[in-house]
Amino acid sequence: MISFDSFTLKKWLDENAEYMIGARIQKIQQPTRRDFVFSLRNKGETKKLYININPQYYHVAFMSKDNEKKRLIEIPDKPPMFCMLLRKYLENAIISKVEQPPYERILEFYIETYNELSEKIYLCLAIELMGKYSNVILYSYDTNMIVGCAHNVGAEKSREREMAGGLPYVYPAGRPKEWYYNENSLANLNCKSINSVIDDYYAECIYNDRIKRLKGQYSQLIQSKLKKDKNSLKKMDYKLSKEVNGDKYRLYGDLIMANLYNNKGYSKFIRVFDYENNKEINIELDETSSLKENANKFYKLYNKAKTSVAKLTELTDELKKNIDYYEQILYSIDIAHSVEELYEIGNEIEPQKKEKKVSKSAFLPTEMEIEGCKVYIGKNNRQNDYIVSKLSKDEDWWFHTRDCAGSHVLLRCENPTDKLIYECAKIAKTFSKGSQSSKVGVIYTKRKYLKKPPKANLGYVTYKNEQEIVID
Repeated sequence: MISFDSFTLKKWLDENAEYMIGARIQKIQQPTRRDFVFSLRNKGETKKLYININPQYYHVAFMSKDNEKKRLIEIPDKPPMFCMLLRKYLENAIISKVEQPPYERILEFYIETYNELSEKIYLCLAIELMGKYSNVILYSYDTNMIVGCAHNVGAEKSREREMAGGLPYVYPAGRPKEWYYNENSLANLNCKSINSVIDDYYAECIYNDRIKRLKGQYSQLIQSKLKKDKNSLKKMDYKLSKEVNGDKYRLYGDLIMANLYNNKGYSKFIRVFDYENNKEINIELDETSSLKENANKFYKLYNKAKTSVAKLTELTDELKKNIDYYEQILYSIDIAHSVEELYEIGNEIEPQKKEKKVSKSAFLPTEMEIEGCKVYIGKNNRQNDYIVSKLSKDEDWWFHTRDCAGSHVLLRCENPTDKLIYECAKIAKTFSKGSQSSKVGVIYTKRKYLKKPPKANLGYVTYKNEQEIVID
């Protein structure tokens, strides 16, 4: 990872000081507790200064529009208290001076402004870019007293210095040499604009980190549901194995009724010939009941087992569908390469939460052309559903791996060659959990033979008249 050290900060300041001195602070925003956006206006130009005090990605940079999008900045409806404090003192104020204490990762904005009594006051905004100790502090350089800071630091957190409103502001204690500079310094780069390098690098880091965190969050949620349903399926299978023997109760009832007149009175058992298995057997009885009453008890047990089997089979089928659905989602999470793709998945699995805005293009499947024919690939359930429900026509060809989570692949071609069918089957294997396996079965059929059952999970279809091709 590239290091944002004091030499990088010095190089950045040298490049941008001319613009910042004399700039008016037009707007202050605080998307999270660890990042800030200052809109500065100077020389007929408005720039957005981004300040990040995250221990992993601490830096300052003027953002390009593309990198502002990459940072996925979301302004909260209600600004944090510290943001309101900064707005109170700094909005519409002019930056008179920008400095960096020698060899420190501290950027100081000196500002002359006015209080509620129209009295001139002298403030300094100190941006400390020091790993886990990073902070933003507003203090009076007239009295050296802190007005407020992004993170209050009490004695229990630091033995070196406390940070809170009403306390004096002091520089951090001296640091070892490597604190100021290391070989991974951005300052080592030979480039036209150090700001562009910083902006590009950290925007990419933040974007990739968001992808990683979303994948972890969504995977954990689905894995939890998957584990629950798999455990339930085991229990259902066990219950089903106990109930499938219900046919013996019907047989016992029939055998007792067939021998009703050959046996008299009450007994603990009856010996009869089992005509289905061609052998004699003993049937245990309730000696307090008659033979006919015992037969009726066995018939009741049979009817109960039959009803139970039907219900358990229904529940088992539903659990299997859910498990397939969750496996499909996990696959979609795994192959997602953008935040928008993950937002789309998040909107599906967490519909109760506020839906994330996703561009229309995110809903569209991947499109390619083979032998002059269109091929569409869905990378998540919504795209798969879109392919089947809206994009496809009856004579199109549909491909999917058998018994394996993967993408829906659609081929738009009236009379595809064997080679084209094989290529589409290879695509279906490539975009599936079985991509690294050998001899994966891929089924294919015409779109008109697909059906989406009512209330089925997103992307789920049934099919008929399918053919299968095995891909090595």
